Amino acid sequence: MPIKKHTILGKIHEKGIVAIVRAKNAEEGLQLANVIFEAGIPAVEITMTVPNAIDIMHELAKNYANKGLILGAGTVLDSETARQCILAGAEYIVAPNLNEDLIKLCNRYSVPCMPGVGTVTELLRAMELGADVVKLFPGEVLGPEFIKAVLGPIPYAKIMPTGGVSIDNLDKWFKAGAFAVGMGSGITKPFGVEGDYDAVKRVAKEVIEKIAEIRKNKK
Repeated sequence: MPIKKHTILGKIHEKGIVAIVRAKNAEEGLQLANVIFEAGIPAVEITMTVPNAIDIMHELAKNYANKGLILGAGTVLDSETARQCILAGAEYIVAPNLNEDLIKLCNRYSVPCMPGVGTVTELLRAMELGADVVKLFPGEVLGPEFIKAVLGPIPYAKIMPTGGVSIDNLDKWFKAGAFAVGMGSGITKPFGVEGDYDAVKRVAKEVIEKIAEIRKNKK
């Protein structure tokens, strides 16, 4: 694996979380990303469902250059969009689906790609195409049991569940063998409330602490 890809994925694994930002507008998206990063989560994923997502990435890449932010693009459905995100500063690409052209594009530019998989066949195909980490999606449907079962015959697979991940079930995901987790509304809309940035920061810190505690107890 190229050094840059290894470094980025290593940092994501170190904290064990990618914070997924979905917002109504660019202002909210930027504010959420800023607060989450300040709380100590370096990997922030801006989804392409956010209005002006590319502009947000440009802004974050400029504001946090060399400051430790690991900027990602999520809900990337095709290689054309992935290229735009990479040019805007995205350092890794996350997709809800398995798109071979998307993976090949990311490999071409040595950018980590986490394609979405929902079956063992898709998982193996993604690995064969060169994906180092796959996104298990939808997590709330497949559950931690899927990861545990898959890692029996395929122990070298690196799986990041997204969807249905909350601070209350983090232990189940990591005990099942998750490489990291993707969390969206569990952080960005704590207690179901939008716009409470103090609460977002507080919950983000709690998530980091809980993951560290789970991993410590797992050893």
